Amino acid sequence: MHLSLRTRSFDLDRTVALMAIVNRTPDSFYDRGRTFDLSAAVDAALEHVAQGAHIIDVGGVKAGPGAEVTPEMERERILPFVEAFRRVSDAPLSVDTYRAAVAAAALDAGADIVNDVSGMVEPEIADVVAARPGTVLVVMHTGGPPRTRPFRPTYTPDVTTVAVEACRRLAREAQRRGVPAGGIVVDPGHDFGKNTLHSLELTRELPQFCALGYPVLVALSNKEFLGETLGGLGVDQRVEASLAAVVTSVMLGARIVRVHNTQAMARAVRTLEAILGWRQPGMTARGLE
Repeated sequence: MHLSLRTRSFDLDRTVALMAIVNRTPDSFYDRGRTFDLSAAVDAALEHVAQGAHIIDVGGVKAGPGAEVTPEMERERILPFVEAFRRVSDAPLSVDTYRAAVAAAALDAGADIVNDVSGMVEPEIADVVAARPGTVLVVMHTGGPPRTRPFRPTYTPDVTTVAVEACRRLAREAQRRGVPAGGIVVDPGHDFGKNTLHSLELTRELPQFCALGYPVLVALSNKEFLGETLGGLGVDQRVEASLAAVVTSVMLGARIVRVHNTQAMARAVRTLEAILGWRQPGMTARGLE
C-alpha cells in the first residue's frame, strides 16, 4: 500500500507515516495558542520535521466547541502558513479543514492533503481534491456536526459497524466525485461523537477499517479517551497512553498516525518498525567491539 503525493510517496507496507500537528488557533485543547503566531507555527513545523515527522497537519479551527471562526478567518490563519512553510520546506503538508473553499485555496498554495474531520459535511471538498492530481483526501467518521461535543452517544448495532460503513460510504462518494482510490485515507474518528468505550473499541477493531482497502489514519494523540482510560489524566499527562495507543494501532494496521509529541512517537514507531523487520537498526555495534 502506497500513499502517493505530488512530490513524495510513502511505502506504507514498511513505513508508518507520522503526521505532526500544528495549530494556528488561540484555543487548541493541547497547546492553548502556543503556535497561533505565524512565525511560531512555522518554527514548530520545522522542529517536527527535524524530530522525524513525515507530514505536517495545520488547522485553523479548533475541533471542539469554541468561538466562531468564519471562512475568511480560517483562510487568514491557514494560507499564510502554507505559503511560509513552502518557502522553507518541501515536507508534505496537510490542511485540517471541512470547508471546500479553504481546502481549494490551501492546495493551490502548496498543500498536499485535505484532512476533513467532518464526514464531508461539504461534499464538494472531494471535487476540490479530484481536480488536483497528486493530492489526498482524508475521510473520517464523526458522530455529529462539526465543533460539537458528544452527549450520551449510542450506535446500533455497534460503533465499529457504523463507523466502518460511514468510512466506506464517504470513500465511495469521494471516488464517485473523481478522487482516485489511491488518493483516499480513512480515519475512524476517535472521540468525535464518541465516548471513551467507543474510542477504545474502534482501536481494537482497526483491522475492520483496514479491510476497506485504504490507508488508515488514527488521530488519538493526547485525546480525552486516553485520559479517562487512566482515571482522568490531564492533557499534559497522556504521553505514555498516547505511545501505547499508537503502537497498538500500528500493530493492528494503521499506517498514518497524527501526533503532538513527535520525537517520542518517532522513536517508538521506528523501534516497532525494526522489531517487525521493516527497517534496519540505526547501528549494530553490540557484540562487535
